[in-house]
Amino acid sequence: MRESLLLYYEGRPVTEHMRKKKKTRRRGAAAVKIVAQAALPTRFGRFTILGLEGRGKAETAVALVRGRLNGKGVPVVRIHSQCLTGDVLTSRRCDCRAQLELSLRAIAKAPSGVLLYLPQEGRGIGLMNKLRAYELQDRGMDTVEANERLGFAADSRDYRFCAEALRRLGARRVRLLSNNPDKVKQIERFGIEVVERLPCQPKVHHATRSYLQTKKSKLGHLLAGL
Repeated sequence: MRESLLLYYEGRPVTEHMRKKKKTRRRGAAAVKIVAQAALPTRFGRFTILGLEGRGKAETAVALVRGRLNGKGVPVVRIHSQCLTGDVLTSRRCDCRAQLELSLRAIAKAPSGVLLYLPQEGRGIGLMNKLRAYELQDRGMDTVEANERLGFAADSRDYRFCAEALRRLGARRVRLLSNNPDKVKQIERFGIEVVERLPCQPKVHHATRSYLQTKKSKLGHLLAGL
């Protein structure tokens, strides 16, 4: 069977026979479902792309997987929040695209790893509200002040579903690419062991410096040289 057609159960490829054998167990235990899977060649390397769904409508993610996540080594993991303006439109109001590319390169070089891509635009406030926050920032507010003026927390993200998705893929111990201590704490609180935190800090562009300084001073992000 070709690798691109394999399904995964707790990090292990699943054949048709194994799927039938575990059918009852999965009905009771699977909080996260794999709804699609395909090969994904990229300029960073070849990945397997999976669509993941949880219990609620908001619990969705895309996973880009390399290697065996439950093997002897500890996989490199990036939990990346969707950013249309940065990831797709190459905005320099943030460093999201640079972080995404850094992470894909790191995972592609590692024996195993996964990038979880989540619909958490604007640190969880959604795209339209993020654009409203941009408008407030153009009037002098920083990224935290703008979110709070709109009635949201500085960071509204919750990582329980991420932890469930990682367990579903077989990654219970991770080397986490992140500058965010809260992300590390939440992932560990929800049952994933963070063996090592790996900095995810691309070269700082002058247009993003103020944004990153705010994340460091007000959100506690671990950023060197700022």
